[in-house]
This record gives sequence, structure tokens and C-alpha cells, in this order.
Amino acid sequence: MTELDADLDHIIPASVLPPFWAKLVVGFVSLVCFARSYDGDFVFDDSEAIINNKDLRADTPLGDLWHHDFWGSRLSSNTSHKSYRPLTVLTFRINYYLSGGFHPMSFHVINILLHGGISVLMVDVFSVLFGGLQYTSKGRRLNLAPRSSLLAALLFAVHPVHTECVAGVVGRADLLGALFFLLSFLGYCKAFRETGNKEGTHSTLWVLLSILLGAVAMLCKEQGITVLGLNAVFDILVIGKLNVLEMVQKVLHKDKSLEKTGILRNGGLLFRMTLLASGGAGVLYMRWKIMGTGPPAFTEVDNPASFADGMLVRAINYNYYYSLNAWLLLCPWWLCFDWSMGCIPLIKSAGDWRVTAPVALWLCLIGLICQALCSEDSHRRRILTLGLGFLIIPFLPASNLFFRVGFVVAERVLYLPSAGYCMLLTFGFGALSKHTKKKKLVAAVVLGILFINMLRCMIRSGEWRNEEQLFRSALSVCPLNAKVHYNVGKNLADKGNQTAAIRYYREAVRLNPKYVHAMNNLGNILKERNELQEAEELLSLAVQIQPDFAAAWMNLGIVQNSLKRFEAAEQSYRTAIKHRRKYPDCYYNLGRLYADLNRHVDALNAWRNATVLKPEHSLAWNNMIILLDNTGNLAQAEAVGREALELIPNDHSLMFSLANVLGKSQKYKESEALFLKAIKAHPNAASYHGNLAVLYHRWGHLDLAKKHYEISLQLDPTALGTKENYGLLRRKLEQMQKKNV
Repeated sequence: MTELDADLDHIIPASVLPPFWAKLVVGFVSLVCFARSYDGDFVFDDSEAIINNKDLRADTPLGDLWHHDFWGSRLSSNTSHKSYRPLTVLTFRINYYLSGGFHPMSFHVINILLHGGISVLMVDVFSVLFGGLQYTSKGRRLNLAPRSSLLAALLFAVHPVHTECVAGVVGRADLLGALFFLLSFLGYCKAFRETGNKEGTHSTLWVLLSILLGAVAMLCKEQGITVLGLNAVFDILVIGKLNVLEMVQKVLHKDKSLEKTGILRNGGLLFRMTLLASGGAGVLYMRWKIMGTGPPAFTEVDNPASFADGMLVRAINYNYYYSLNAWLLLCPWWLCFDWSMGCIPLIKSAGDWRVTAPVALWLCLIGLICQALCSEDSHRRRILTLGLGFLIIPFLPASNLFFRVGFVVAERVLYLPSAGYCMLLTFGFGALSKHTKKKKLVAAVVLGILFINMLRCMIRSGEWRNEEQLFRSALSVCPLNAKVHYNVGKNLADKGNQTAAIRYYREAVRLNPKYVHAMNNLGNILKERNELQEAEELLSLAVQIQPDFAAAWMNLGIVQNSLKRFEAAEQSYRTAIKHRRKYPDCYYNLGRLYADLNRHVDALNAWRNATVLKPEHSLAWNNMIILLDNTGNLAQAEAVGREALELIPNDHSLMFSLANVLGKSQKYKESEALFLKAIKAHPNAASYHGNLAVLYHRWGHLDLAKKHYEISLQLDPTALGTKENYGLLRRKLEQMQKKNV
């Protein structure tokens, strides 16, 4: 038993807890914390990464996954975010295949199980980190530290900051990256366990396997490659037994004994460092080559600090972001799905009280570093150093130190660093228990933290079950975040509550006057409410701010068309297509414009373009059939209708349109079959019954015509055409009865 385990005896009173039971407890607790999210919806980024990602579908070749980013865009595209995670996307694809479609429950269950498995694996990882490697007469083996590793693993399993990774399906990238990160680390440790009791030796095979697992981790999530850095730190401090402070002192004093220091003469260590460095450099080089066009292009709203004027301002704000991340680990009560767009205003002067946060953070870090370097206790020194390493090294890709990242604060990137925090916290509890007489109070505090964090995980998991709860939960955390108001408004608009949606969209635009997506959505709602002047002003401003915003150009064209400004509308549609060549909806609306101007050939060409780009574009097919029908081109209308139904065989509106054409061509039997099929699919459509009645009327089946006229009028008593036709039929029937009499 280690000294730390003895210190934790009052917190976890067990003489020796077998590893199996320790893992069982940790796994069970981790599942309980996040089980509430198992039947949640796809929320927030899940829509783009899963529902709208063609890489999940069987008709997309598997090879495309290696050329596309996480969101399904080609890596060579200038608009790609360059997030290269093909193995994560592959698991989504397997999920989609096994569940038979986009059923969120199966996706959520896998995430929950992954977190449970990682938490269980943490027991072994913390056993290594706390206990190190010990020699026995039977060879080198791991000395399990049951209390310390169990407590740290429990703290990790119940940390609320993990909710985004577990309850949000896209968080699987972080979960898989963490899984292979830990396997790589344990594999590196295995390299020394496999060599028996031979001092200073290692298994090269396991070192190489560890590097391979690190590369796999990177293909799941970019920060996975940082495990090679952690492996190097572990090797130098634990295997090489380097005392950093002693080494620095010898260098400063030019101590000749430095030349005889084992670490500098250790060929095995130098060989392993060379393997790690070469492997890491090779993997990063391949990653850079695959990325294609260089780093992604982020905007100021994604990461305002990186666009700030002056290196000092950027440095202060970056450090403030670090302090916020530290606060989320320390007090994970204020959690938000997105921290961008004004959620965290920039620090622009030294008089801002928030500068105290990075000062406090660095005082804590410096204190821990001094303890790690200066402690005479080698075990204490190793725990603090490895804890800091696990805290800092996986966080480096998100630190803005090496390249600009596309976020301000992201809870998901804290999944791995939180292990270092849990390790340091466990060590702190052990030290506190050792130096205080109120050991029961320390035990109560630890149990209280575990209980409160479990409760917070359950509450937060519930908030991630659907978008309405998720977005509204952010209003109190980040009231200055325009994206939060935008998402609340979008959710309300999708549910048909346009009045409330307008209020949130206006607030989003007020908070961020350059928020073009909020302007576009607000303009759309105002257009539908016939408030065309304001809609035009908003959409014009949106395309002025972002000239390549194709959707805003199209919507502006629709508004201008409604205002009878046809030339301007055509120009807007053409501009939208220039910026997005494959834009079927824009071609459809351009066709409507041409139809209004009686430019029938141009209208048909535009709608044909829409169906070529999107064969299932029912509205474009329907408009072509109707236009050809109205202009007397019945044969061509029939051909288009049959072509459309081959592509969209269950579309009742297409059946209805083609049935009308066939009826005019006196193909009554075929027309009747299509009308009845359309009515079966949509029985409450008054026009379907009314037009079928007209067919029967022409065909001479007057009783059937009467029946369907009456059904149509029951469904829509205001239909004047149907009333007139029904009146004609009744008079005809009355005349026939008089003749028979």
C-alpha cells in the first residue's frame, strides 16, 4: 500500500479492493450519471455531423471517408473545417447501418457505454500514475493503488463537464480519441512490463504499438496524438527517474557529474524518445498532407481573441480562456453548449477585474510546479508532475499556442485534461486528510462532491435530451451569446411559434449586428408574414455583410419577386447560383419567377435544372407538369409526369398532377387509378376528390361523380369550382330523371 492510499483510508475504508470490483463500481456509477440521455434526440451539431452527413449512407463509398472532414465536406474545399476524424465517422456509419436509419437511441447508448468503458480503463491508468512501476523478484509489474486510483476514477466518471461528450452524439470523437489515448498510454507501460526484471530494457514492439494507437486516437479526434508527449514525460520521469530540479541545478553549476547521469547515457531511453518523436512527426506530416489546402479559415465570432489587435491583448485573453477552462473543471455548474459570439467579452484593458482570473490560475500552477520540482519525496514529485502533464498536454491543441482554433471555450476538449485534474484533486484530498484531525469532514466533502457531481450530470443529461431544453438552459449562462438566442429562435420557428421566434432573432441581431444567419431567418419569417419591406432590408444587409451568402441572396430574390421587382429578383437568384452552383431550390424559385413573367421555356429549363440537381424535388416536377398542362402540351406533360413518378413513386401530388393530364387526354382508366392512389395516400385533400369527380363526370360515371363531389364539398365547402360542377351534375341528373319518367 502506498502512502497516499493510507492517507485516503478514511475516505475509502477498504483494506484492498480487488481491481474487478473497483472497475465494476466505477463503470456502474458512470452509467448512472448519463443514463438519462439514452433516448434523447439528435441536437445541435448532431444535425450536420450525422443527419446531413452523406458519409453515413450506404450509397457513399467507404473510401470517401478518408477524403472528407468530420462534417462530410471534402478536405480540399476552402470551406472545410479540416476536422479529420474518419474512424469516428465510420462508427456513425456502422451505427446507422445496424439501427436501420437515424434512430438516435442507438447512437446515444454507444456514447454512454464508451464513457463507462473509459472510466473503467481509468482505474488502470490511475493505478499506473499513482503507483508507478515497482520491481519484484518475479519481474517488473504494476503496483495497484486501489484507493487513490478508485477515487480518481470515480471523480472522473461523474464529472459534469463530460456531459457534452456523452449526451451529444458528436462527442463520440472525444470519447473514441480518449479511449485510444489511454490504450496507447497503457501499451507504452506494457513495453516495460514485458521485459521481466531486466533493468533499463523495453519491448520495442509495444512502443511501436503505442505509437500506432496514438495515430488511431488522432484519427478519432485531433488531440489524441498528444498521448505521445505524455508517454515521453512518463518515460523520463518514471522509467528514467529524472529529477528535473536536480538536473537544472547541475546544468547551471556546470557540474561534471552530469555527464555520468544515467538518463544521458541511457541508450534505451534515447531510442524510445527517437521513436516517439519520429512517429509523432510522421503522423503529423501525413495529417498535414491530407488536410490539403492548409489550416481552416475561422471568423472573428468563432475566436475573437485570436483576431484582437496587439499580442498583449491576445495573450491576456488566451490566459483568461485558460482560467475559464480551469473553473469549469473546478466548478462545473455553469455549462453551455456554445461559448462563442459575445458569450465571453474580450478583455481590452488592465483595469478589467477579470484579469485577476488568469493571475490566480498561474499562481496555482506555479505553486504546483514548484511542489513538483522541489519536493524531496520522489513519489509526491512524480504524482504532481504526471498530474500536471495529464492536465496540460492533452489541452495544448486547444490552447491557441500553435494554431488558431475555432472556439473560445469548449467543454468537450476538457474530457482528457479532466483526468489530470481528478488526479491532482485526489492527491490533494490525501494530503488534506494526512494533515488534519477532522478526517471524517474530509471524507464527507469528498462524498458530497461525488454526490453533487452525479446529480449535476443527471440534470445536465436531461437538458441535452432535446434542443429546446438545451438552448434555453444556455440563456442564463451566456445571455450575451447571440448564437444562443438564434438557436432558441430557430427551435421556436420550427415549432410554428413565429411571434416568439422573431423576438429571439431580433435579440441575436442586436447582440451581433453582423449575424447574417439570424438576419436571413428573421427575413424569412417576415416574408411569410408579408412584412416585405423589413424583410428586404434585413436580407440586403445580410448579403452586403457576406456577399457569398447564397441562401440570403435566394430569399432576397423571393421577397423582390413578391414586391414585383422582377429584374432585381432575377439578379438575386443568379447571384445565389453563382455562389452555390448546385442550388436546386434557387433554380426552382427562378423558374417560378419566369413563369410569372410568362417566360415558359426559361421556367421549364430552370425547373429541369432543379430536378437534375435534386431528382426528388417534387415541387419542380409538379410545376413542370402543371405548366405544360396549362399550355396545352399534354403529351410532354404526360412524359414529364411519368418520369417524375419513376423517381418519386409515392408522391401523391405528382400522381394527382399526372392524373389530371391523363384525364384531359381521355385516358380515363389510368387517370382514375392514379386519382384513387393519390386519395388513398392523402384522403382529406378536397381537390383530389373534386378532380376525380370531374373525371367521372366527363367519363359518364355520374353516380361516382356525384359521390366525390359531395366528399370534396364536405372537406372544403368554399370551393366555388366544385360547387358549380356539382350544380351542373345535379341539373343533368334531374333532367335524366324527368326523361325517364
